[in-house]
Amino acid sequence: MSNVFEFVAEKRDLSGKSAARAVRREGNIPAVIYGGDVEPENLVLSHSEVLKSLEHEAVYSHVLEINVGGKVQKALLKDIQRHPAKPRVLHMDFLRVDETHKVKMHVPVHFINEDKCEGVKSGGIITHAMVDVEVSCLPSALPEYLEVDLLELEVGDSVHLTDLVLPEGVELTDLAQGEEHDLVVAQVMKTRGGSEEADDAEEESAE
Repeated sequence: MSNVFEFVAEKRDLSGKSAARAVRREGNIPAVIYGGDVEPENLVLSHSEVLKSLEHEAVYSHVLEINVGGKVQKALLKDIQRHPAKPRVLHMDFLRVDETHKVKMHVPVHFINEDKCEGVKSGGIITHAMVDVEVSCLPSALPEYLEVDLLELEVGDSVHLTDLVLPEGVELTDLAQGEEHDLVVAQVMKTRGGSEEADDAEEESAE
């Protein structure tokens, strides 16, 4: 992991909806950090500083540093609640991590060479069945993202979970449930126009 993201927080003594609303009125974000052998802590974060960090995709799949009064705790961002109409974060949940215990986390999937894909050149179209996948690994092995190369896919081809290249020590939680969970990640499908043109070409060849 190349980046370290630190969230500077303050302890929040009061809990409940009224206390959370008071925090938001002051332009801050109520949050909680939990997990491990330590009791959950209610926190307050700066809204403006959080928004800057959330601009980076890696925040959602990195081990973060939560600095509470000078004491740093390692954690993952497990949940974030946003306002449905405004660019505002309403609440954040952080899960403490232990470097010796595996964690489960969703990481994004990055697709490359879509414009150079053989199936696209033949008139097909790429559909993404997944934009992220859940992995299980030690915190130190958590990947920022998984990359899928679509260059050589032909029309009708697909990429399944078993086709993904995983870093050492990283497992896909879906595959741990059995072969029937080897789901499609992306595929190249025929377009209607492309299909008709292919049929016409076959008819002309037959004649």
